[in-house]
Amino acid sequence: MRPPTDETEYANMPAMDDQAEAVTDRATTPGDPEPDRQAETGHRARRTFAIISHPDAGKTTLTEKLLLAGGAIEMAGAVRSKGDGRRAKSDWMEIEKSRGISVTSSVMTFEKHGITFNLLDTPGHSDFSEDTYRTLTAVDSAIMVIDAAKGIETQTRKLFEICRLRDIPIVTFINKIDREGRDPFELLDEIEEMLALSVAPVVWPVGQGGQFKGCYDLASNYFLAAGGERQVTHTEGLDDPALAALIPADIYAPFRDAAALASEGYADLDPVAYRQGHLTPVIFGSALQNFAVDRLLGLIAAHAPAPRPQPSDKGPVDPDGDRVSGFVFKVQANMDPKHRDRVAFVRFCSGHFKRGMKLDHVRSGKALAVSNPIYFFAQERARTEEAFAGDVIGIPNHGTLRVGDTLSEGENFRFTGLPAFAPEVLRRVRLEDSMKLKQLRRALDDLAEEGLVQVFRPLIGSTWIVGVVGPLQLDVLASRIAAEYKADVTFEPVSSNVARWIRSDSDAALAAFIKDNVTHVARDRDERPVFLCRDDWDLRFTMERNKDIIFDATREIVGQ
Repeated sequence: MRPPTDETEYANMPAMDDQAEAVTDRATTPGDPEPDRQAETGHRARRTFAIISHPDAGKTTLTEKLLLAGGAIEMAGAVRSKGDGRRAKSDWMEIEKSRGISVTSSVMTFEKHGITFNLLDTPGHSDFSEDTYRTLTAVDSAIMVIDAAKGIETQTRKLFEICRLRDIPIVTFINKIDREGRDPFELLDEIEEMLALSVAPVVWPVGQGGQFKGCYDLASNYFLAAGGERQVTHTEGLDDPALAALIPADIYAPFRDAAALASEGYADLDPVAYRQGHLTPVIFGSALQNFAVDRLLGLIAAHAPAPRPQPSDKGPVDPDGDRVSGFVFKVQANMDPKHRDRVAFVRFCSGHFKRGMKLDHVRSGKALAVSNPIYFFAQERARTEEAFAGDVIGIPNHGTLRVGDTLSEGENFRFTGLPAFAPEVLRRVRLEDSMKLKQLRRALDDLAEEGLVQVFRPLIGSTWIVGVVGPLQLDVLASRIAAEYKADVTFEPVSSNVARWIRSDSDAALAAFIKDNVTHVARDRDERPVFLCRDDWDLRFTMERNKDIIFDATREIVGQ
C-alpha cells in the first residue's frame, strides 16, 4: 500500500478493525490492512461512543473536528466565529448559542469506511451531569478529553468513574498541545496514578506550545507537520534522517529521545486490554488545529468495541439476538419548534429494526407502532428505514415514552442501570403572569420528562418546587420556558435544601412517617414520596430517629 503523501490522504486511510475473527492479536492501525478481513455489517459495523471532559477542555471543538474528519460536515471552526456562526453543530438551543456551552446531550450519526458512528456529545459542566450519566448508559466506549495545561480535572475524574462502573473503555485525547502546557510524561503519569489505568501512547507531540512542529504516530511512523501546507511523511522510525530533516535540530533531538522513552516506558496498544477497560490509548493533539483528530477517529473505528451486551432484569441482552429491543435514555421536548413534539432517544440493543415495526411498550403493556423513526444530526433529523444494535434513533411521540422505558419484540423484560440523583438545589417557582398557568404546567411536565429538572408538589401548599443539580440549570430552565412556552418565571428560595426519596419495607411505617412530617413531604412526578429538609444535619437527625425508613440519594429509573 502506497503511504499517503498529504493530510487528506492520511485522514482518509481506511480504518481496519482487529475485531474480526480472522484478525490476529497484534494491534492494527489505520492504513494497516488485513487482506483476509471481511467487511463488517449490521451491528458489528457500529461504534457508539461519547465524549467526556471538564468544561473548556475542548470537547465541543473536538466534536466538530470529528464530524469534519468523518465527512459529516464541510466546515469546522464555527465555535470561534462570530454572530450566527458562533456555535458548534451539536449546540442548537438558544442558550447554547448565546453562552457557547453545551447544556444538553445530542446525537450525531455519520458513516465512514463502512462504519456507522453514533457520536453522543455530552455537557461538560457539572450542573448537567445527570444528563451525561444517563447518556453514558447508551454508549459502548468514550473519548476522554484532557487539557494539556490542566491535566485531569474534577469533572473529568467523576465522569471517568462512571465509565469505570459501567466498564466503558476509554481513549484519551490530550488536547491543546499546540499551546504551552505540562510535560507529556507528567500527564501520562497522572493518568496512571489518579485513574489506576495503564497508558499506551499512540501519537506523540513534536515540540509544544510556541515550538509545536506537529505530531508523530508512534504506531505507524507517520509524521504530520504543522504549518500552512500540512504534509504527512512516512518514516522508517524515529532515527530516520528524513524525519530529522523536517524538524529543527533543537526540537528534533529532545523529541526523538522523549518519543523513544515513551515507546519503551509505557504499555503497547493492546486492543483487548483497552476493550476490557484496563488500558487507555493516548493521543496528543490539537482539536482547534485539527492535529491527530483523524487518527482518533481511525482508532475508534479500528479498536473500539462494537455494541456490547446490555443489563436487564432478566440478564444481559446479547446484541446478536434476533429480536429487537432497546431502551429510552433521554427525552427531548421541542427539538423542532415547528412540531412542538417530544422525541424519545432510543438505544437499540439487539435485533434488526425496520420502520413500521410494532414493538411492545413494556411499561404499559401495549404495542407501539414505530412508523416515523428518525436519526439525528444534532437538531437536524431525517427519517430512517432501519437500525441495528448500537444505533440511536428518535421516536417522536406525545408523552407515551419516558426515560427508562423498554421496547421489545415480544419479550417481557426491562433494561436496568439508568440513574436518577437527588437534586442539590431546591427552588420555588414563581410565575410572573398567572394567566400562563397552563403553559407553566406543561413546561414543567415536559422538562421534567427530559430530566433537566425534577418537579415536586408539596403535600401542603399549591406551588411547585423544582430541584436541579446546579444553579446553571435554573438559568436554562427559565430560558427554555420563556422561549418554548412563552411564560416568564423566577425562582425563590425555600426553607429546604436537601431532598431524599423515602421508602420502607413497612407500608404502615412509611404512612406514619409521612403523617408525622407532612409539612416536609412532597410527591415527585411519579407520585413517589420525597422528604425535604433544611440541611445534612437535619437529615442525619431524622434518619437516626426513623430507622425503618430508607432515605435514597439515588434511585434507578425503571420503566414500570
